[in-house]
Amino acid sequence: MDSAFEKQMQIIGMLRHVAMACGAGQRPLGSRWTSGLPFRFLGTSSPQSPADASFHSASFSGADRPQVLITGPFLYADVLDYKRLREIVVNNRVTWLFHYSALLSAAGEANVPLARAVNVTGLHNVLDVAAEYHLRLFVPSTIGAFGPTSPRNPAPDLCTQRPRTIYGVSKVYTELMGEYYYYRYGLDFRCLRYPGIISADSQPGGGTTDYAVQIFHDAIRSGKFECNLKASARLPMMYIQDCLRATLEVMDAPAESLSMRTYNINAMSFSPEELAREVLKHLPEFQISYSVDPVLQAIADSWPMTLDDSSARKDWGWKHDFDLPELVTAMLNFHGSDTRVAQAN
Repeated sequence: MDSAFEKQMQIIGMLRHVAMACGAGQRPLGSRWTSGLPFRFLGTSSPQSPADASFHSASFSGADRPQVLITGPFLYADVLDYKRLREIVVNNRVTWLFHYSALLSAAGEANVPLARAVNVTGLHNVLDVAAEYHLRLFVPSTIGAFGPTSPRNPAPDLCTQRPRTIYGVSKVYTELMGEYYYYRYGLDFRCLRYPGIISADSQPGGGTTDYAVQIFHDAIRSGKFECNLKASARLPMMYIQDCLRATLEVMDAPAESLSMRTYNINAMSFSPEELAREVLKHLPEFQISYSVDPVLQAIADSWPMTLDDSSARKDWGWKHDFDLPELVTAMLNFHGSDTRVAQAN
């Protein structure tokens, strides 16, 4: 593996631990600096990445390599502390900032004041610091930014957005504020509306689409899974490798190639029953049952069934690698190998 590609894989490894819950932590966020790279990260642990991870367009070279700051659900630096955030940016000569601090849909509804503080006030600090120091800023958005009056199949980049959760409302605000700072202050703000993100090495983190992660844990552990959404609840989803690659690619895209500040990205859409059928191909004894949570189901019913990401594909060459069969294979291989190791130990 050549050194440039290896460094890219290290970046993916660091981003993975932040993006795997897309900000699902229950407290404001912090940092630990990882050395040994030409980047500085707010991260969690030593970088690890799968050998088959690949890039379609992202590349970094020489003096253009960014100094990267990632906010995520950790311990030492509070995104609500503007002075501390500014100090980190200055002392570490940060040039790119990935802002993942947020409470997700279900967790946000359980604690609206905290969600408002982290998702909105934290955003204000990040926007101001990024504008002051001319950073390239990435803040993820979500399918939760759409609402019951949005087109559902598919939802385009530009349409009516009237979400019914504090998470969704805060993400619409994020999109609009980022665009405002771009036009008002010249901030290089970039944003992707993530579908449900499925990661093999993360635990469910308070999101409506988390059933699509929990099902693999339960399938391996007990062979049974109780789903809290209807069998037919179809939602857009994406495997973590595609998510992280899309994020790096849009950040690395030339500014002149971007026709908008916020893009939809899409990979696949499926329902719980469709996911279960794919799992059954690998685990014939697997059983799924349903105990629908009316709050989560109402959220799911207000979200799109699929996203129109044609602008991302046209402007900066986005394309996904993982469809449903590849996703299920990757998830079961990961959890199956973990289970065998645990049993052996």
